[in-house]
Amino acid sequence: MRAIYVYVAGPFTGDQTVNTRLAIDAAESLRRAGFIPFIPHLSMFWYLIYPNDYEVWLRMDLAWIEKCDAVLRLEGESRGADREVAHAKERGIQVFGSIDELKIWASLVQR
Repeated sequence: MRAIYVYVAGPFTGDQTVNTRLAIDAAESLRRAGFIPFIPHLSMFWYLIYPNDYEVWLRMDLAWIEKCDAVLRLEGESRGADREVAHAKERGIQVFGSIDELKIWASLVQR
């Protein structure tokens, strides 16, 4: 069975600590379900040492999306996550609003 790589898209601004925690929780659920998650929120630690402009981070995030098989869109308002979802859809990458939907899709593509 081939590994399925999943980009976790969701709010970051606002309470960055809470939003990062929610992304990590989702990624752990993905990992436990057999997926390989990518958490862009973890760049907050990189930012503390080497701050960059928002668009620098987003460019890297969009490049990572292109390496993934799917995107999990977490709840909450986020212009960045909305741009990530649009980028994925433009490239034919599947976007899901729940881990359950992602599992169903994965079971079909793994046949």
